[in-house]
Amino acid sequence: MADPLSPAALRRFLDDDARRLGFGAVGVTRASADALQGERLDRFIAEGHHGTMDWLPETAARRRSVEALWPDARSVIVLGLNYGPDEDPLAIQARRDRGAISVYARHRDYHDVVKGKLKELAGRLVARAGPRDDGGLHDAKVFVDTAPVMEKPLGEAAGLGWQGKHTNLVSREFGSWLFLGSVVTTIDLAPDAPGRDLCGSCRACQDACPTDAFPEPYRLDARRCISYLTIETRRPVPRAFRRAMGNRIYGCDDCLAVCPWNKFAVEAREAKLRAREDLKSPPLAELLVLDDAAFRALFSGSPVKRVGRAKFVANCLIAAGNSGEAVLLPRVEARLDDEAPGVRAMAAWALGELAPARAIVRAREALALDGEAFEPDEEVRGEWAAILQGRPADETAPPPPRGA
Repeated sequence: MADPLSPAALRRFLDDDARRLGFGAVGVTRASADALQGERLDRFIAEGHHGTMDWLPETAARRRSVEALWPDARSVIVLGLNYGPDEDPLAIQARRDRGAISVYARHRDYHDVVKGKLKELAGRLVARAGPRDDGGLHDAKVFVDTAPVMEKPLGEAAGLGWQGKHTNLVSREFGSWLFLGSVVTTIDLAPDAPGRDLCGSCRACQDACPTDAFPEPYRLDARRCISYLTIETRRPVPRAFRRAMGNRIYGCDDCLAVCPWNKFAVEAREAKLRAREDLKSPPLAELLVLDDAAFRALFSGSPVKRVGRAKFVANCLIAAGNSGEAVLLPRVEARLDDEAPGVRAMAAWALGELAPARAIVRAREALALDGEAFEPDEEVRGEWAAILQGRPADETAPPPPRGA
């Protein structure tokens, strides 16, 4: 074990080792920090803006303070790993025959990449911290999006940046492209000055949102957010939002990409966080035919894998319906017989967008208007019924933001 370092030397070691591991930003805040925006979280949950993410109200009490999660904790080290794209992430939206995957999911799963680095850093730091005041050994725990740790407010408290009007962390050095991870430790480290909000009067992120998911600055209604709709919820995407999704099949970068602070952003240096060429703009025609084995093979090691094949193909069918590409029709119709009801439902919607007359014929068949019904699922039958009724929107969609 290395000789214990003085507090100042320990901080220098922390900064140097973090950068050796590729972290572009490092800051420290107290584990007792009360800057976790509990009131904002309470309002978010009370207004139902968390949608089906039931773990948020279930863990709300523990999110208010790191000490509530680990009473022995004294400091939180927040680290940022740059994942800046090598091209404009919005450019793919013009190619409607292709799918748009969020920048963060075009490479190896960041959870694995960041956590491995955090574990190495934490182990080396604890080894140099010396004993605790009671003679015991210091300890540390690492977190990357997998525990009730509010890393964005902690990142602001630790001076890495500030939570912008889109609720994500913004860095003066890296713009919107930082993966956050934290090392919670019993070591008492001097805290850094918190970040300062530099959004000013800018509202580019709010104006860019295709589904108007921001009721007001610094507030997000997840039920309207394309990232939530394509990833976090297993419920069907409400009809009111499908056309606005365009060709976004996994997440959305619009509010991040338009932030003016991205003028300082740089391309990711970590090789594992550089986009795979086959995930930058995958052809919808290829994605629509994925079976479970092919889906798992294509997205092995990618965060996309966690949504499952049925949800992902359903997202791709929405993109196909928005594409205007008649060449996709045979592959859309093939999915009408898919074993997953959610896939069949979105195939029906896509057919209605691409070939309305053909969709009416298939709807009458599915609903037994001309014979015996062969579609047993209520959700899918509802899609066929909507085609016959010419219903433009789903009355179950969340209401528009206030003032909209």
